[in-house]
Amino acid sequence: MEFSGQSRSLGVVQERIASHMPITVASAAGQTARPAPGGIAVSWARHQDEVRAAQRLRYEVFAGEMGARLKSPLPGHDIDLFDNYCEHLLVRDSATAQVIGTYRVLTPVQAKRVGSTYSDTEFDLTRLRGLRERMVELGRSCVHPDHRHGGVILALWSALAEFMARNQLDTMIGCASIPMLHQGMVCGDAAASIWHQVQATHLAPIEHQVRPRLPLPLERLNLNLAVEPPALIKGYLRLGAKVLGAPAWDPDFNSADLPMMMRLADMPSRYRKHFLGA
Repeated sequence: MEFSGQSRSLGVVQERIASHMPITVASAAGQTARPAPGGIAVSWARHQDEVRAAQRLRYEVFAGEMGARLKSPLPGHDIDLFDNYCEHLLVRDSATAQVIGTYRVLTPVQAKRVGSTYSDTEFDLTRLRGLRERMVELGRSCVHPDHRHGGVILALWSALAEFMARNQLDTMIGCASIPMLHQGMVCGDAAASIWHQVQATHLAPIEHQVRPRLPLPLERLNLNLAVEPPALIKGYLRLGAKVLGAPAWDPDFNSADLPMMMRLADMPSRYRKHFLGA
């Protein structure tokens, strides 16, 4: 899921990142790069240089394309307070070794260490407290503009599904970003219209619904534009994801963020077989 934004009141972690302390890595980092169809290879970051490559790609996409205002201790990199606690999944171009796609993953153990997930800073997740022991947060997903074809996303999703199964985790959450630009203008109408569409067909049951801390002002926006959700959101919905509530407004990333949750048990059987062999 595509995530963005800045955390709140986590100064100790910020000091660690600003001083470039070593990245904390868990079992995922021990996996070697695995070739995938289409001349790409998938791996988990093993050291800080590989994390920095992902952060440079994130900066190019979020700041260069989306116009995000990034507060980072290192110019040209998207670094936030959660990076030191996350696993970083990388897709590389096999010919050039350039990182062309990335996700970061915050595990339940690491979420306890940092004190929250990024999604907690945008939404009140009280109703998800019963899921947290087996819930990961996906964040900062992006793909290089020259490689936005299905192969990169499928490679990322396959590695994520394998990670979930290997670690006996069953729930993924995150904030799926909808750019606020519509027909060249900064406007929330497109995001509001997408929310209006997906809540009718993919809204989670009430026991899992959450509330935005800074809501998109839906009452002042047009909910009836004929716009389609971004491709990534459509992909999540096909995989069985649910929308957990109304979007939050993220002014730093110039986006509206939909809270989404995907549970392996809700994945249609054809996708479970493809990604999990089950």
